[in-house]
Amino acid sequence: MSARRAGRLAWATLALAVLSVTGAKAQQTNIRFTLDRAIEGPAAPFLLPLDRGYYKAEDLTVAVDPAANPLDPITRVASGSHEMGFADIDALIKYRDANPKAPVKAVFMVYNRPAYAVIARKSRRIAVPKDLEGKKLGAPTGDLAYAQWPIFAKVTGIDPAKVTVENIAPPLREPMLAAGQVDAITGMAFSSFLNLDDKGVPVDDIVVMLMADYGVDLYGNAIIVNTRFAHEHPEAVRGFLRAFLKGLKQTVASPAAAIAVVVKHNDALKTALEAKRLEMVIRDNILTPEVKANGYGGVDRTRFAHAVDQLALDVKFAAAKPKLDDIFDDAFLPPAADRQVGQK
Repeated sequence: MSARRAGRLAWATLALAVLSVTGAKAQQTNIRFTLDRAIEGPAAPFLLPLDRGYYKAEDLTVAVDPAANPLDPITRVASGSHEMGFADIDALIKYRDANPKAPVKAVFMVYNRPAYAVIARKSRRIAVPKDLEGKKLGAPTGDLAYAQWPIFAKVTGIDPAKVTVENIAPPLREPMLAAGQVDAITGMAFSSFLNLDDKGVPVDDIVVMLMADYGVDLYGNAIIVNTRFAHEHPEAVRGFLRAFLKGLKQTVASPAAAIAVVVKHNDALKTALEAKRLEMVIRDNILTPEVKANGYGGVDRTRFAHAVDQLALDVKFAAAKPKLDDIFDDAFLPPAADRQVGQK
């Protein structure tokens, strides 16, 4: 082969390599992902794939944003400002009932059981739900846990008329309970319990009544997606869920390592506190007996229908009661075998 021909061949090979790299970059899909709150311990399964390059390996460029309140992710994803997010599925059910054409659905159930709770003090003579009668309950109007208060009262036999409900701002919730200005509060167990502990309230004086332990059979937070984006980029959604599942399993296997990643994204956090928060979420909300039996991510149709029936105890649906397919799309889930607990 002549030197000139060899040179042309080398340039052609280089050009193909450049085109290949350029093509790979062109195939990258951007996903702006919104959390449901500030960056804290429970954000670990979303941040770990970012830190370890799992999203990038799926040809995704992902940005993870915090939120000011738990309704933000639903409105953000529905509006298209964010392609995907993490949101309370019960709030999503209510949102879609009011906005049936909103392009937003859930695609991966993360919290098999919700963290809704009533948190009280034993020193206020409260040990079980019925003890709340005659007491003062501090509850922010827009609180997701307080939204389930009518269901909790119904299934536990509480007479709501015998409970004084005081509307308080979310930042005042734990301080007011710690100061004895209210007898109990509604909130997310992994937030309120640890915030009280962090404020010096004796742990043995804190009563956490996780609503799921008392007959409130709702699901919790799920990954949601803008359905228009999902229609146009189905492989991107599948790739995101594959990367997330990998991060979720590694978070469950090693929470301490996952918290180290979270702290890198928010250095104002207390590592020990956030480790406890993440461990609570894994124990109470993610790694439930149902998940251990059936795997991560899915939703049981019968249980979902029962959950909607419970929501109907307080919510007057504008249309017919929503069915699972109206709210949840399982077409993007990784294979069932990959979602089993213990599978790497």
